[in-house]
Amino acid sequence: MARMTMIEAVRSAMDVAMGRDDNVVVFGEDVGYFGGVFRCTQGLQAKYGKTRCFDAPISESGIVGTAIGMAAYGLKPCVEIQFADYMYPAYDQITQEAARIRYRSNGDFTCPIVLRMPTGGGIFGGQTHSQSPEALFTHVCGLKVVVPSNPYDAKGLLIASIEDPDPVMFLEPKRLYNGPFDGHHDRPVIPWSKHDLCEVPEGHYTIPIGKAEVRRKGSAVTVVAYGTMVHVALAAAEETGIDAEVIDLRSLLPLDLDAIVQSVEKTGRCVVVHEATLTSGFGGEIASLVQEHCFYHLEAPVVRVAGWDTPYPHAQEWDYFPGPARVGRALVEVMEA
Repeated sequence: MARMTMIEAVRSAMDVAMGRDDNVVVFGEDVGYFGGVFRCTQGLQAKYGKTRCFDAPISESGIVGTAIGMAAYGLKPCVEIQFADYMYPAYDQITQEAARIRYRSNGDFTCPIVLRMPTGGGIFGGQTHSQSPEALFTHVCGLKVVVPSNPYDAKGLLIASIEDPDPVMFLEPKRLYNGPFDGHHDRPVIPWSKHDLCEVPEGHYTIPIGKAEVRRKGSAVTVVAYGTMVHVALAAAEETGIDAEVIDLRSLLPLDLDAIVQSVEKTGRCVVVHEATLTSGFGGEIASLVQEHCFYHLEAPVVRVAGWDTPYPHAQEWDYFPGPARVGRALVEVMEA
């Protein structure tokens, strides 16, 4: 099997989808000749031509609006928003148009678009290149929200997203593009080539949207995470020696609630980890669901570990970033409660 970085896996997914279906088109800022700011679309224009992989003006609202029109016409656009931080001008198109087409047309029309966007921090991008806006999408009926944590999942989930008849927000943790970052910024970068989940089939395969995966089995406490925080949670469990079960959500909407409930009923404790701002972050929804469905199994309050309630600080990147030390303290806290 091929060994890929997440960049290569994302590119392979688009290549496979474009090869199987002429209706799949890829466009966005600098995605054509340049191959994307992170090179995720490199070579696609040369292979499929300028009518199927092309550059768009610097207008996120225009990009998404055009994709919606293409989808209504019968195409399957997979578009790139260069950074998740730049999606706000397109938020109206995403939430008021793309998310509602199926409902407002009584099922006569669907909106099979995928909006790819690099998300999260850890690259010293500051407040305008480090945001994690996933909770803004999970509140919107009609959207699906996917966050992969490794190359194998990234390819399978992206192909599934492109083949899905409804709009999918595909958030790619940019700190994971080249390796499984565990939050230890002061250590050498570990490449994906040294990780089992870098083995990616070269052909077509899909991973169901809405199905979580247990990355580490345990019996003492459940850690619910997604994206980069999956690797941080795994590191925290190993470093504290606590027998934690780590769940990789992979999809936030739809959410695999059964996987969470099954784990928390076994462990009796729960820590939720995400990089986004704490207040109104998706972790609050998970904590509420755990309390609602697992109240009589809980041995301690649910604890959240997240970013600060501030813009992402360039000068204090690693204090803001929920690293293994912060997650480890939360694990100890719930075990001692």
